[in-house]
Amino acid sequence: MSFRVLHVETGRHLYGGALQVRYLLEGLAARGAANILVCPVDASIADAARPYCEAVFEVPMAGDLDLGFAGRLRRVIRETRPDLVHLHSRRGADVLGGLAARRAGVPAVLSRRVDNPEPAFWARLKYRLFARVVTISEAIRQVLLAEGVPPEKVVCVPSAVDTADYEQSCDRDWFRSTFSLAPEARAVGVIAQLIVRKGHRHLLTAAPAILAACPDTRILLFGQGPLEDELRARIHDMGLDGRVVLAGFRNDLPRILPCLDLVVHPADMEGLGVSLLQAAAAGVPLVGTRAGGLPEIIREDNGVLVPPADPDALAQAVIGLLKDPERARRMGEAGRALVRTRFSIDAMVEGNLGVYRELLVSGAGRS
Repeated sequence: MSFRVLHVETGRHLYGGALQVRYLLEGLAARGAANILVCPVDASIADAARPYCEAVFEVPMAGDLDLGFAGRLRRVIRETRPDLVHLHSRRGADVLGGLAARRAGVPAVLSRRVDNPEPAFWARLKYRLFARVVTISEAIRQVLLAEGVPPEKVVCVPSAVDTADYEQSCDRDWFRSTFSLAPEARAVGVIAQLIVRKGHRHLLTAAPAILAACPDTRILLFGQGPLEDELRARIHDMGLDGRVVLAGFRNDLPRILPCLDLVVHPADMEGLGVSLLQAAAAGVPLVGTRAGGLPEIIREDNGVLVPPADPDALAQAVIGLLKDPERARRMGEAGRALVRTRFSIDAMVEGNLGVYRELLVSGAGRS
């Protein structure tokens, strides 16, 4: 069964959701589907996606209030005549994209990657625009069901990681030199945007206890975002300069992750946590919170879960793994096995493909 899918991705950088879209485009192309991509002007995904697409349309996108985007997208739909539209982003693409697809008479699929609750009345109205909603975790699916979205409309297809990228050995000399680490230092990493819901403040509160118990530890915060100056100031005020480091956004995580002793994700809210999948694929043990979809990645055998916003529990979990390297090693191996079986790119592509096929066979969502 051959078909054409028009994908809409509003992210400008090739990580997170946009990277998942790139994986999906490649997998669909290999299975004979024809892809069309709509993305913002100068978005990184444009060039990365071209080998797997019939066409890439870079169009102006200015967020949720850019009402003209619906018209621009509708024109692309009319020109390319896809069998369905897959909206991969919320920002400026969900409601406006759903309206454009409906006006064009093409069924729309929406990927939902966050677990932020919405008012029930709005959710029931909004999700009528979509023939199916694909959630990246069961936790997000449960949020939508609780808001009254019909269960037959919501399908869970977990995000994926390219395990081959992360199954390399650590170049320890490079790692220590790059991050100015002493030979005996152990490295704890956080890989997340510097935004409130990622919970960096909880780890900073826990940091003095961690560093007192394990003084050879360095905490590296990878990512960028609006809290950078605030976090830097707090690190300085706490006297943690050089021991907690804002390491910035990195595009070489496959080289970095195998060198980390532990990855921590202290989030208050989280749809799934692709950075944790990447860390698990690299064989790194995990510490995270019981928030959103994190318990679907962090199990008893590959990490430790603590309550959200509980710095004391977070500190004890980190200290416990740093002081028991054999337990940490076993957890790392278990995490790698989990990612290979449940979070592979093939599984993600086949999951989305199953949604497409079911819609096209049934004719659901056509107006």
